[in-house]
Amino acid sequence: MVITGLETLKKNGLDLKGNIGYLCHAASVDTNYVHGIDVVKSVFGSRLKKLFSPQHGLFADVQDNMVESGHFHHEHYDLPVYSLYSETRKPTAEMLQGLDHVLIDLQDVGTRVYTYIYTVTYMMEACAENGVEVIILDRPNPIGGIKVEGNMLDLSYQSFVGRHELPMRHGMTIGEVALMAKKHWGIDGELTVIEMQGWNREMFFGDTQLPWVLPSPNLPNPETAFSFVGTVLFEGTNISEGRGTTKSLETVGHPAMANYKLLEHLNNIFAASDLKGFVLRPVSYIPTFQKHAGKVCHGYQVHVTDFEAFTPWAVGQVLCREFYHHLDHDFQWKQPPYEYEEKLLPIDILNGTDQVRKWVERNGSIEELKKLENLGMSDYLHWRDEILLY
Repeated sequence: MVITGLETLKKNGLDLKGNIGYLCHAASVDTNYVHGIDVVKSVFGSRLKKLFSPQHGLFADVQDNMVESGHFHHEHYDLPVYSLYSETRKPTAEMLQGLDHVLIDLQDVGTRVYTYIYTVTYMMEACAENGVEVIILDRPNPIGGIKVEGNMLDLSYQSFVGRHELPMRHGMTIGEVALMAKKHWGIDGELTVIEMQGWNREMFFGDTQLPWVLPSPNLPNPETAFSFVGTVLFEGTNISEGRGTTKSLETVGHPAMANYKLLEHLNNIFAASDLKGFVLRPVSYIPTFQKHAGKVCHGYQVHVTDFEAFTPWAVGQVLCREFYHHLDHDFQWKQPPYEYEEKLLPIDILNGTDQVRKWVERNGSIEELKKLENLGMSDYLHWRDEILLY
């Protein structure tokens, strides 16, 4: 079994002087599903002074982008909880006042547009400015630490779903992201990473024997983290990504889609492009909220059959291209605002460039998509090699 940074803290303690803050969420649990707040309190007692939460809130009860959480006082723990998805995404000096160390214990999902890594780098910046040490309690990347996919972020399209130069599937743990920030992104504060034991880069979450607690409301199981790499792109369109169903981010659809008629064409496209490791199953569903709420959507559930072979970013882009041309005027790019960006198209923010959208619109080839994916990738892989822990 993999031993997380939280488990190591629980077992060995940590010789720290002064007061502690703890950045956590619903998935910050030990192997027995005991929440990390209880673990940290058992180690540091009354020196635990403040709690911090990322997007979706401390309890993973808040829906997606620009649905903010408020600050509050946790009655059970008698501690203040500061939301870092509120009027600010970077902790203020006042929030950090009186703290000597901040423990960060978040379950990431390995995709650039998942905001927890940016909450980490904002916390690192604020702590560096205020003389507070950051300590990462590392956790697995649920989609593995080997495969890297997707185009690099163009910083002209920087946002809270793309703050740093990363490909869509970055192949790092959250502790490694923090080391990348310190070495390559200019965030130079006091940093310690409590490493996992027993985790290796080939592991997917199912190999770890760790309990899965949903880190956000629409990622109910670790398998969803794989399809998410590709299906999250549809947040930038009027295609339903399954929110309002029990299979969000595994299911995509639209009321006007002829899903059975389109299936053979899609399967031929995927075969010709050597995209494999998954099956598209035609489905019809009625979202209970968000896009097309109350209407029957026709589309597909993405069933992953081979996690090693599946390349979700390319699959998602090809699906987007085919839906764009199949639906014609029924397909629409979502308009701003999105993640506090008022001008850029949401799809370009999600992609980290406008070049992929233009590839979709001109019905570009898989070879052209691969060229976009490779731009800047060798530099990233070199930077990544310099900081890998496992």
